[in-house]
Amino acid sequence: AWIYAIGTIFSKIQNPHFVLAVAQARFARAAARINDPFVIICGFGDTGSLLARGLSDHHMTGVVIDSDAERIKALNLRDYDVAMPGLEGDASVPRNLQDAGISRPNCRGVVLLTGDEDVDLKIAVMTRLLNPQAEVICRSRERSHEEELKSLGSVILADPFETFARELGFALHQPPLHTLDEWLVGARGVTLERLVSYRRGTWILVGYGRMGHWLYRSLREWGVHVVVVDPHLDETPEVEHRVVGLGTRANLIKAGLEQAAGVVTATDSDADNLAVLLTSRDLNPNAHLIVRQNNHENELAFNAASADLIMQPSLVTARRILLRLISPLIDELLEHLEQNPEYLTDTVYPQLQQRVGSRDPALWTVQVDSGQVPVVVDYLAGGGTLTAVDLTRDGRNRDTLLACVPLLLKRGEERVIMPAASYPISAGDEILMCSTAAAKRRIEANLTNIYTVEHLATGAVPPRAYAMRRLQSAPR
Repeated sequence: AWIYAIGTIFSKIQNPHFVLAVAQARFARAAARINDPFVIICGFGDTGSLLARGLSDHHMTGVVIDSDAERIKALNLRDYDVAMPGLEGDASVPRNLQDAGISRPNCRGVVLLTGDEDVDLKIAVMTRLLNPQAEVICRSRERSHEEELKSLGSVILADPFETFARELGFALHQPPLHTLDEWLVGARGVTLERLVSYRRGTWILVGYGRMGHWLYRSLREWGVHVVVVDPHLDETPEVEHRVVGLGTRANLIKAGLEQAAGVVTATDSDADNLAVLLTSRDLNPNAHLIVRQNNHENELAFNAASADLIMQPSLVTARRILLRLISPLIDELLEHLEQNPEYLTDTVYPQLQQRVGSRDPALWTVQVDSGQVPVVVDYLAGGGTLTAVDLTRDGRNRDTLLACVPLLLKRGEERVIMPAASYPISAGDEILMCSTAAAKRRIEANLTNIYTVEHLATGAVPPRAYAMRRLQSAPR
């Protein structure tokens, strides 16, 4: 009887439905313990994995749902700085979203990365029903799905190939803006002291798929002479200069690589892209080499190739999502600087170089409301005045400014780029900050202490004891 009972217990424990129920209960408890703002990531492929790493680096919590058991096992083995609970399951099932914390007030949003347009649409609908305040960020390749998702209030990210093509155009014609963008997103080796720019002239584009179409269109809009190498160019009349065939040595020579300014390998095969890159380096060592990386697992090989720029679609998407989660104001800032390049070089660059320097930037947002900085809101409501420069002062020495620059202030429909030092702060403002990680921690600590806020604003040292404060406020 004992042997039978023990065998029955073991068989029940190993039952897949029992294991799934236990995992789901454990997942729900882990998600319920999250007190800080968090994001639900639906899909843990290359983009989801890179996004989770970025969130961890910025000390933001993510909750992951993926239907692939192996991906959830890989999630549990990652050494994240914050909790990242994961569940194997269908993210479009309302119960799974509920267990992930979709209805909780500290759920900042849901990121749709499942790769299935219909599943993403269903998740967006469920999110709107369960938490209308949560932001929905998704990528979409079909126009019909984009219209449906937009009607639900979702944020649609641009195609990563379109984004990259736009950035390459800036690198050729507006190097300061391209360098700033790369620096803000944390691109490896990029500093404000050295502009990331590429020579003008003839560019060779190997591969005319989705990425090739966007690159060709962008480069032609900037007036760049482009020669396309692809075996399927017979029915593409828009391509003026072409070489029909693979990216072989003979075809690259025929395309004029030996005198070209740069080469972009944009096929959907990592092996082909690396082969073209090595051949191009041999034929023209002075040419700029830009290569597309399709699979994140090949990162070591691409890093060893030492290309001038590596385009990884999943990384481009993950960076854009991360910036959107950190601060939605970054797009408005870049759009303004795109229209005002002189302001970028004359004002923004000098201040960032002086205050932040070559250190890694931390991009973040101060929302002047009772949820994030109640002390500041109470101080302003009591008649106090706080300026943009006061936010960046060191609480230990008010005359010392921390390594932080306010980049943009949003007040209703008003946008103020690089607010002046004397610009007054009001309740409801959103301020995009660029600083070092240490300065961010110092400022966040300053804004939680009423005595420090008063000292930053007035320079006086207010008494902290109750009796002294009463004595100071008594009529004389």
